[in-house]
Amino acid sequence: MSYCLKPTSTHSDNPEDRDECLSFETTLLLQNRYRALRLIGQGSFGRTFLAVDESRSSNRRCVIKQFFPQAAIADHQKAAELFQQEALRLIELGEHPQIPELLNAFEQDGQQYLVQEFVLGQNLEQELVESGAFNEAQIRQLLCELLPVLQFVHDRQVIHRDIKPANIIRRTSLTASREEEQLVLVDFGAAKVATNTGLGRTGTLIGSAEFAAPEQIRGKAVFASDLYSLGVTCIHLLTQMPTFDLFDSTEDGWAWRDYLPTPVSHPLGKLLDKLLQPATKRRYRSATEILQDLNTEPFQVASQFSSTETLEGDINPQLRKLIPPGMSATVFDPTTQSWHRINNFNNQTDIAWAVASFLSTRLATAIATPPVEEAAPQIVSDRNSSRPKHRFQLIQRLRAYLSKALTVESYDAVELVFTFMAIFILITIGAATMICFFEEMELHSPASRSQMQQLVLQSSDGS
Repeated sequence: MSYCLKPTSTHSDNPEDRDECLSFETTLLLQNRYRALRLIGQGSFGRTFLAVDESRSSNRRCVIKQFFPQAAIADHQKAAELFQQEALRLIELGEHPQIPELLNAFEQDGQQYLVQEFVLGQNLEQELVESGAFNEAQIRQLLCELLPVLQFVHDRQVIHRDIKPANIIRRTSLTASREEEQLVLVDFGAAKVATNTGLGRTGTLIGSAEFAAPEQIRGKAVFASDLYSLGVTCIHLLTQMPTFDLFDSTEDGWAWRDYLPTPVSHPLGKLLDKLLQPATKRRYRSATEILQDLNTEPFQVASQFSSTETLEGDINPQLRKLIPPGMSATVFDPTTQSWHRINNFNNQTDIAWAVASFLSTRLATAIATPPVEEAAPQIVSDRNSSRPKHRFQLIQRLRAYLSKALTVESYDAVELVFTFMAIFILITIGAATMICFFEEMELHSPASRSQMQQLVLQSSDGS
């Protein structure tokens, strides 16, 4: 069946062999080649149709974007010029493999149209309905795949303005596995070319209000508006809740953590909170900056744990109290038998997380390595001393206990007491060893022996 393209029409019962609508007698073919088959999307700025290109023998499928006239632009000629400028920019964007190719852009019967490549697959909103809430690993994969696309778009001075799960399609392929299927960013019909003079000006709200940034709702979309919408997309996929329900109007902030079916790690939560900042200056400045945070060590460590094994919940509050804000921590790496310093942090939570992240993989490696059986300590006597020489073996054992005690699971009051007791004993034995060593050196030195002989002679003379 053919769908009528007249803006006020809802008729979709036209036979495929007809070229004119049965009700309005308007043409059903655009440019004598594109036939709309069914409506797949509709918004305040236009409609989207699944279509076929009848000029090709294969009847290649495509997508038609029909734009409604914008009342804000009274000059029809000016509107046509702006449409052509944006179409040219979209042609350039279509060179990216994760953005649909723009096949055509034209005006017909007072309406503006874009014809784009059809992407076969489900969008993320459909996946959410079928499979349920996304987990942390899926959100990280989403960010890693889409952020380079957004940076590509922003580098060409284009703001998408309508990022949401329904506009992110997982392209399906007969040869690729699900892990290899790419995410494609679609629906650039709301995209806006940003210029130095245009940024910051008040315009018309275009996009989806439930995913739009505060400044975009006021008609002042900027590049950071897309990053905000991506953040809202992530928390919607994590919670499977309507985005308006995730915002606490009484506190004027997002309460998305209250609706999580499974907690997320501290680094990811912190990243999403920064994406959702209402002030643009407090958000990430670019998609590249977000990718840099994703590639930091805490994210690499956290990615090795499932969403039910987040380290944040295992960090005892007692540990946070022991590390004052602005302080550094020194931790022992059992795999390399060396100490490492973690630089200053602003609060106890961040430094506690950094310590746990640093130790988690290293301790996992140490635990997986079978312990080497130690030989029984041999007591070796020195000709000048009858004290045994197994003191350093004791030190080694204490150091091994100390490294084992610094596991993520042992962050409780009892283990901390034993840990600090081990440190104190280790320091005390080391100091005692050095004192005994110097005493023995002085006792057996030639000067000490001559002094002792003089004292003996003096005592015999006095008697």
